[in-house]
Amino acid sequence: MKVYVSRDSAARSVGADEVAERIVAGSNNADVVRTGSRGMLWLEPLVEVETAAGRVGYGPVAPEDVDGLIAAGMLDGTATDNWLGLVEELPWMKRQQRLTFARVGVIDPVSAVEYVAHGGMSGLRQALAMEPADVVEAVVDSGLRGRGGAGFPTGIKWRTVLGAAAELKFVCCNADEGDSGTFADRMLIEGDPFTLIEGMTIAAYAVGASEGYVYLRSEYPDAVATLRTAIAVAQKEGWLGPDVLGSGFGFDLQVRVGAGAYICGEETSMLESLEGKRGMVRAKPPIPALEGLFGRPTVVNNVLSLATVPVILANGPAAYAQYGTGRSLGTSVFQLGGNVARGGIVETAFGITLGELVNDFGGGTASGRPVRAVQVGGPLGAYLPVEQFDLPMDYEAFAAAGAMVGHGGIVVFDETVDMAAMARFAFEFCAAESCGKCTPCRVGAVRGVETIDRIVAGDNRRQNLTLLDDLCDLMTDGSLCAMGGLTPMPVRSAVRHFGEDFNA
Repeated sequence: MKVYVSRDSAARSVGADEVAERIVAGSNNADVVRTGSRGMLWLEPLVEVETAAGRVGYGPVAPEDVDGLIAAGMLDGTATDNWLGLVEELPWMKRQQRLTFARVGVIDPVSAVEYVAHGGMSGLRQALAMEPADVVEAVVDSGLRGRGGAGFPTGIKWRTVLGAAAELKFVCCNADEGDSGTFADRMLIEGDPFTLIEGMTIAAYAVGASEGYVYLRSEYPDAVATLRTAIAVAQKEGWLGPDVLGSGFGFDLQVRVGAGAYICGEETSMLESLEGKRGMVRAKPPIPALEGLFGRPTVVNNVLSLATVPVILANGPAAYAQYGTGRSLGTSVFQLGGNVARGGIVETAFGITLGELVNDFGGGTASGRPVRAVQVGGPLGAYLPVEQFDLPMDYEAFAAAGAMVGHGGIVVFDETVDMAAMARFAFEFCAAESCGKCTPCRVGAVRGVETIDRIVAGDNRRQNLTLLDDLCDLMTDGSLCAMGGLTPMPVRSAVRHFGEDFNA
C-alpha cells in the first residue's frame, strides 16, 4: 500500500519527518512516498492513504498519534480518529482550479517517472514541435501576466527578448520570495520542481536562450536542495543539456543562492547579485529584456509565471484564457497567512472576492476575533478593511481601489491590530531593506518613521498628516524602483481606512 506524507518544509516543521518514520517502523508493507504539501497547512502533518476510492486523508497527525492510528486501521483507510475523508473531495480542494499546482502534493517531487505519468513534459514536447515565435504568441494569447507583483504580460516580455539580436541570451527565474505572507514559490519548488524546469526550458526555446539561472533565497534550504536534485535528474533524463529531448536545442540551468536581501526581489538588483555585485537597483532604460544579465537580452520571470507555461502549451492558450476575468486571465495562487484559521494555498481563477478567500477558505481569524484588516501583496501592499471584502481579485479592480494583487499573499489581522504601528512598520521595513541608491527611498523611509511618531504623539497632527502625504508623493514619484515607490501604499491605506488609530 502507498502512504503519502509531505516533505514540504512547513510540514516538516511540525513533525512530518517523524510521522513518516513512525509509519515505516509500524508497518511492514507501507510504501511511504514523500510529496509536496496539498497546501492545507492547518492539517499538517497530513497523511494520505491510497485506497480503491482514492486517497483518504488523516490530519493533523502528530508523531505520537501514529501507532494508535495504525492499530485502528489507518493504513486501510478505516481508522476514524483524525479522519478527513477523500482528500480531493474536501471543500478546500474541490473549490479550487489547480493548474500551476496540479501535481503539488500529489507526486514525489524528484521522480521523473511520476512527473511524466501526471502530464509532465507534454508542454515542452508541444513547444519543441512549434516555431519559437509561435510559442511566444501562444503565451501572449493565453493572457498570462507576471505573478511576481507587477502583472506585466509574460508573452510581451518574451517577444522583446526574441526580437533582440544577440548571440547569447539568458532566462532568469526570480525565486527571491521575500514578501511577508507569501510562500507559493517555495511550495512549488519543494513540491513540483520539474514544472519550473520545464517552463524555463520552454521560455529558453521560445526566445533563443541557452543558459538559465534560478535565484533562490538562502532562507529556503529545502527548496535549494530539492531543485538541485531535480536539475540533476532532468539532465540525466535529457530534459536539459545540449540536446533537449533529442531536438538539437540546448539549454542548461543552475541555481544561485542569494544572501537574503529583500531588494534582490527587484529584477535588476537580482541581476546585479547574479553577476557577483552588491544587490542594487539599476536605472532603466535599458530594460533587462534588451540588456539584462551580463548586458545580454534576458527573460526575467517569477516562479509561478514560468511554472504556468507548461500547462498553457500542453492544453493550448485558449483553455487557459477561459479562466479569470477582464484582463486578469487564468488562475492565481493565493496564499493565506497571518491571523487566519485555515492558512495555506488556494489556486483559483481571478475574480474570486477577497471575502471568499478570507472567510470561506480561511475561516476568519485564528483568534476567533472579528477580522479588521487584511494586507494584500506583501509588506508594500495596501491594508484593506472588511468593507472592501467584495473586491474581486483582479489586477485592474485592485489598482482602482488603490491596492495591488502582487504575489497573491493575503495577511489577516483581527480587531486588536494597531494600524498606525503597521504604517510605521512599512517605513521601518523600507529603511532597513532599501539598497540606498536613491534618496527618496533611503531618506524618505527614515523621515516617514519620524513623521508617524509625531502624529501618534499628537504633535501638530494635522500639519504632520499633510507632511506625510507630501512625503508619500515624493517617494512614489521619485524612487528608482518599487521598494520606495510602493512603500506609501500601506501607509496611505492605513491612514485612509483606519484614521482613528492615528489619534494621540
